[in-house]
Amino acid sequence: MMDFIQTTVSSFVSLIPVTLAQSFILSFVVLGIMIPFRMLSFPDLTSEGAFPLGGCVCGILLAAGVAPPLAIAVAFVVGLAAGCCTAFIHLRFRIHTLLAGILMSTMLYSVNLGIMGKSNLSVFGSPTVFDVVPFTEPGFPASKIVIAGLLALIVLVALNLYFKTEKGTAMRAVGSNPDMAEAQGINVWAATIGGVGIASAFSAASGALMVQSQGFADVNMGIGILINGLAALMIGEAFTGKQTVLRQLLAPFVGSIIYYQLVSLCLAAGMPPPNLKLATGLFVLIMLALPSIRRSRGGAVARETIRE
Repeated sequence: MMDFIQTTVSSFVSLIPVTLAQSFILSFVVLGIMIPFRMLSFPDLTSEGAFPLGGCVCGILLAAGVAPPLAIAVAFVVGLAAGCCTAFIHLRFRIHTLLAGILMSTMLYSVNLGIMGKSNLSVFGSPTVFDVVPFTEPGFPASKIVIAGLLALIVLVALNLYFKTEKGTAMRAVGSNPDMAEAQGINVWAATIGGVGIASAFSAASGALMVQSQGFADVNMGIGILINGLAALMIGEAFTGKQTVLRQLLAPFVGSIIYYQLVSLCLAAGMPPPNLKLATGLFVLIMLALPSIRRSRGGAVARETIRE
């Protein structure tokens, strides 16, 4: 038993730098899930298509010799367009948000294949944004942690400032009560399309960073990213809460770090990789069910107190 614990701990510790770098990169997907879901009350599945879209765009641009930062910027813009299309489909044709996201993600699969001309593309050896960190070996976790962590900090500060401005407050108002927001003169279409668009842009940027990190792009790289992102978001909200804008924005980053460390711990303990999806799904179910369980328990305690 002691040997098993020692082996598990040793394997887990050795994986921390890798999973920390991965969690910072994928935290942008979690952010892309959170913004429509929490800020706009717009449950959206576009991130599962926007993530590989950003990766495929970045991959083909890197293969063409485009500078890595520019490749990420283009992926960001393309992801923005995909999110705007999802929101437009919902608003113009009155299609449910989830179905609109499914339709967009389905169409993006063909778009991604058309962009690359094949199902996967190797860009190993191409320059990346992680090569610019001094005193670190290019491609090693330390450089990825520095760059992705710095980007996460910049995005966190920028969004926290934005959501406290007039336009940011208007976007949150649309998420709280669109009818009341419209009565106050807020352009519901602009707020919804802009919010969903920027969320998908972050998911696409995450895909671009992941391609530069792993050295290849694949049209299937988005499969399962949505459930992983939801799990990370639930964990983050359990730790940070949702009472303020800053807490809500912190949740994707904190949750992503904790979630991928938990995944690393499961792998270090010998859990077969195919079982990770089952474990993730069960964990999300538990996190979603906890509030209901707590309310039921609180109601039972209150009834028992009244009877006494």
